[in-house]
Amino acid sequence: MRLPRGVRTTIRLTDRVAPALVARVALYLWCRPAGARRPAPIPGGTRWTLPVGAGHVVGQTWGSGPRVYLVHGWGGHRGQLAAFVEPLVAAGYEVVAFDALSHGESGPGAFGPRQSTLPEMAETLASVVAAHGAAHAVVTHSFGGTTTTLAILDGLTAARVALVAPMADPLPYTRDLAAVLGFGEPTRQRFLALMARRSDRPLTDFDVARGVETHDGPLPVALVVHDTQDKEAHLADGERLARSWPGARLVTTTGLGHRRILRDPDVVAEVVAHVTAP
Repeated sequence: MRLPRGVRTTIRLTDRVAPALVARVALYLWCRPAGARRPAPIPGGTRWTLPVGAGHVVGQTWGSGPRVYLVHGWGGHRGQLAAFVEPLVAAGYEVVAFDALSHGESGPGAFGPRQSTLPEMAETLASVVAAHGAAHAVVTHSFGGTTTTLAILDGLTAARVALVAPMADPLPYTRDLAAVLGFGEPTRQRFLALMARRSDRPLTDFDVARGVETHDGPLPVALVVHDTQDKEAHLADGERLARSWPGARLVTTTGLGHRRILRDPDVVAEVVAHVTAP
């Protein structure tokens, strides 16, 4: 997150006299997906719109066969996973991709334009799967791995899941937000309380690595792919999630970063091989 000159100083000074106000600002920024508002859709396929809650989700479907869902990350859109569509369709799968609420072409979520939460994204995936049919596999990127894992812990079923550059637990990243904005630990705790109230879930639910480690039900066969130089989702997240997930396999790359990893031919081939494995 880049701030205009002087903003951090203003927030730091305001934190001394009005920490509740700063906590509300932090909540707004944390729940605000950054990125392209109207990115170009993936070529081809059948475009669809699905009512979800008070809003609507826009997506596309290609091919026929067992269904593979593509789930983008925070501030992302379905077009970022375009490289997976053609090889999966060629392998005999139906591919379903969509923009989460308050992302891409989809409408606002329950908290208004450009606002969303992890649980809302997880519930949106569950709604899309309920409408389009059972998932054979889910291919995810970044925060989409977190939301998909939360959905799985909440009962979503799939045979396989591929987690590209996932976050194991978003909460440690709130310390990064505090450092960037310049507010202290007491205000961070206020912000976490506001976030728990908005999400209507205990914050421990967001530690999905711990969730899969203690889960007493079946889990999909998991592949975790992470770049050693990822500056947005820490490599330690991918490593921790792979360790926690029973039977998961970790594949690392170097030099692809957080987004180019989605277009790398070797990564695409690795993910497709995982999805299509017997």
